[in-house]
Amino acid sequence: MLQAPSLSKLARIRHTFFTRSGGVSDGVYASLNGGIGSNDAPEKVTENRARMAATLGVTPERFLTPYQIHSPDVVVADGSWTQETRPRADALVTREPKLAIGVSTADCGPLLFADAEAGVIGAAHAGWRGAFTGVIEATLAAMEKLGAARGRIAVALGPTIRQPNYEVGPEFVERFLAADADNARFFVPAARAGHAMFDLTGYIGERARRAGVGSFEDLGLCTYADPERFFSYRRMSQRGEPDYGRHINAIALGD
Repeated sequence: MLQAPSLSKLARIRHTFFTRSGGVSDGVYASLNGGIGSNDAPEKVTENRARMAATLGVTPERFLTPYQIHSPDVVVADGSWTQETRPRADALVTREPKLAIGVSTADCGPLLFADAEAGVIGAAHAGWRGAFTGVIEATLAAMEKLGAARGRIAVALGPTIRQPNYEVGPEFVERFLAADADNARFFVPAARAGHAMFDLTGYIGERARRAGVGSFEDLGLCTYADPERFFSYRRMSQRGEPDYGRHINAIALGD
């Protein structure tokens, strides 16, 4: 388990960026795989998620994650849902106590948000597409509708693939430069001609700061570079493995 100091000091806020340790899964999923969409044995994923829920002080049915679609879409969570009825979105916000909201990741950026004074929290899955299309700003706007003040919101970024391990092609770079020429600062040349290394975490941080959050903290950890602690979609792809585990990154309000 990993925690952000900026969130840990807030009253009533419980949060964790779970690593791959502490679960019951094995093989490529070893051991704390929380991915409902993975090919892991469902009963093992259920047990893993129950352990995560207990860590945050909630019951398993109140440990919620969405069906992620790499979008800027946000849903207000105000109760429980089933695997079949979970919403298609990439961020959740709530002001309900004893309700944990989270997102799954395996290279993309997991963001946890909290305005402790207002009692409003959020969680967002920020891959390049979600960050590019505004999931961070949409999450903040949804929190404001619940009573949060943007200038009070603390945001923490958990384990994410880092620039030294994130190679992208020329069309990717062109998309970002077409949106804003200043985005060139998030790319450095790759060894392969025409390719570049993308600073996803730097880009996420810049989007959050421009949006006017109260504070932004980056834990500075790379999913790709640390196979002992983290799952990684890109590492799995390069190794030719059949599937990969998913981390859960979650936050809850205490009583």
